[in-house]
Amino acid sequence: MAEKKLVGEVTNYFGKIGVAAIKLVEPIKVGDRVRFEGATTNFEQQVASMQIDRKPIESAEPGQEIAIKVMERVRPHDKVYLV
Repeated sequence: MAEKKLVGEVTNYFGKIGVAAIKLVEPIKVGDRVRFEGATTNFEQQVASMQIDRKPIESAEPGQEIAIKVMERVRPHDKVYLV
């Protein structure tokens, strides 16, 4: 398994639109591959797009809260890793 680095934690999940809100502790950008891990969550995907306050962005810094479209359901407190 590739080296993974914690980049953030899920703070909210919007089921109807399949979007996760993530509070960042490390920078992240569109195109990065991330892994979601939690008690019942375990999947990997590429970051296709990100938003802050409904505005598209290409990259985000620690301390920001971003929203990304996710392939599967995630839960608050799930960890997000860069792989």
